Amino acid sequence: MVENVIWPAYLDATKSRAEGRRVSEDEAVPDPTVDEIAEAVQQVGYDAVIERDVTYPREYEPRGRVLVKGADDASKSDLIQAVAAYVDILRD
Repeated sequence: MVENVIWPAYLDATKSRAEGRRVSEDEAVPDPTVDEIAEAVQQVGYDAVIERDVTYPREYEPRGRVLVKGADDASKSDLIQAVAAYVDILRD
């Protein structure tokens, strides 16, 4: 089983690509939380596990990460794009 990791920095509109953002600025959201990401992952149809005490290598403050289980049928970039879209919808 493949586990994909989604760090909040991947979806963060306040970050540059060099700082870790992996979606376009239009799809990114400011300061996403692991709870929002986990909820979006479940909306997409996968299981999510939150790890709160880990720090993204390019950041200094621990914001956590979300492990996505069972996403064998989707590429990581497709998964990140779908999760970013759902986080944006959840905030509206």
